[in-house]
Amino acid sequence: MRVLREMTRLWFLGLLTLLTPAKTLAADWPVCSAAEIRSVMQMAQPGDTLVMCNGVWTNQPIVFEGDGEEGKPITLRAETPGQVILTGSSSLKMGGTYLIVDGLYFTGGALTQFGANAVVEFRSRASRHCHYCRLTNTVIEDYNPVEDPSRPRDEFRYRWVSLYGTHNWVDHSGFTGKTNAGSLLVVVRRTVDNQLTDEPQHHKIERNYFKDRPFLGRDAEGNLINGGDIITIGESGNSLSDSLTTVESNVFERCDGEVELISSKSGGNKFLYNTFIDSQGTLTLRHGNGALVAGNFFFGNDQPDTGGVRVIGEDHVVINNYFSGIAGSADTFRSAVNLFNGVPNSPLNGHFQVKNAVIAFNTFVDNQRNIIIGGGKNNQRTLPPLDSKIANNIVVRVTGPDTPCLINVVDEPINMTYEGNIMYGACLGVPPVSGIDMIDPNLALSDDGLYRPATGSWAIDRAVGDYPVVTTDMDGQPRDDGFKDVGADELSTASITRRPLTPEDVGAPWFRQP
Repeated sequence: MRVLREMTRLWFLGLLTLLTPAKTLAADWPVCSAAEIRSVMQMAQPGDTLVMCNGVWTNQPIVFEGDGEEGKPITLRAETPGQVILTGSSSLKMGGTYLIVDGLYFTGGALTQFGANAVVEFRSRASRHCHYCRLTNTVIEDYNPVEDPSRPRDEFRYRWVSLYGTHNWVDHSGFTGKTNAGSLLVVVRRTVDNQLTDEPQHHKIERNYFKDRPFLGRDAEGNLINGGDIITIGESGNSLSDSLTTVESNVFERCDGEVELISSKSGGNKFLYNTFIDSQGTLTLRHGNGALVAGNFFFGNDQPDTGGVRVIGEDHVVINNYFSGIAGSADTFRSAVNLFNGVPNSPLNGHFQVKNAVIAFNTFVDNQRNIIIGGGKNNQRTLPPLDSKIANNIVVRVTGPDTPCLINVVDEPINMTYEGNIMYGACLGVPPVSGIDMIDPNLALSDDGLYRPATGSWAIDRAVGDYPVVTTDMDGQPRDDGFKDVGADELSTASITRRPLTPEDVGAPWFRQP
């Protein structure tokens, strides 16, 4: 039966040269090698599907290049999700418009060509980027070079996914066990002739599972190895322009590669409804302005060096987030929220002063380090946060260990506004100030393991100030327009539409690990 199937497939492929490119009905094309994919794509039309035969694909440099249409993409999919196993030095380059890759499993291999860019690239060649393309239901696991203890870990670095072009989508995929240097997923903001671009990308990274990124360590000179982040969006050279990329509803678990778990190096990006578990890295707004960090859950579980959000630059908004068990670090780089110090006349790759940041309607429970103001201060980073607001937050120690004060002022901010905050359970860390009530907010542990205002809580209806961007709470429930509650949770009987995500909620459905 297998022989008959193979003969039928070869016969079918032999008809390629006889087919007319004017066909109107979508077709399924069986393919069993990178060479066959190239051949079929010379004839494939919008709406067609290339079906990759199950089995082990070794050392297969796949190039998936063509043009589908809106509503009629060209799809490259596994015959059975997870049973097309790419290994050895196999890689995937996709270029064109309206392309979908579905159900592949990269495992146990490694890129071997020196200077190789990524395992999966959203460009098929330098002059052919992807637009409106999608990578879905796919897993990359343990795709690393063999480590040689006598050679530095950062000598051979590459990415797992490089996003070029515009309006691309990476969703419902899994990425686990990256040990070598090089960002796992990068949004590359360059033109087809490799020039920096100020044009926005509008990419979306959604419902993925990022797991087990170990700490990269130090090089031979004792310096921390850079390039251990999970997601990088842009680079310093054009970071003052907007990428408009959205990172939404992903799970990040044990992502410890370096201090920057996510490195946002462009403007206008959104980080929405993600869940961070036992991760030493921080969501770092490294370069660029105007980011929105909303509705995320950070669970440090008191693991060393766990972090939350590090703010650098202007006009960032951090709202409706829940932080619990964040240990932070004594070097003041990591905490639940860190308003970092800036450099005078900072170069593009430096640290810009925090200006006009809004930290509002967040809940901080049992963190060892909650809010740091002026983190990273040294003889170069001398500019403290300017004209920023800390408003309507709950910061409380309920059952956690003795901690430093609830606010740690490393450098005195300029024109900081506090309003509507409730803090309790440890020393405040700043002199008594209007806008912070030191009173027990009366939080109760709910069935989902989150602390929420109990009936009669001091937090109910006590938010102050005008924050039109805050229309819902961390659960997706609507906020009371007239009398919002303090903290990330609005006491409500409305349906809960968002919650902390688990690994079962994200990633490729066919790939489940304990």
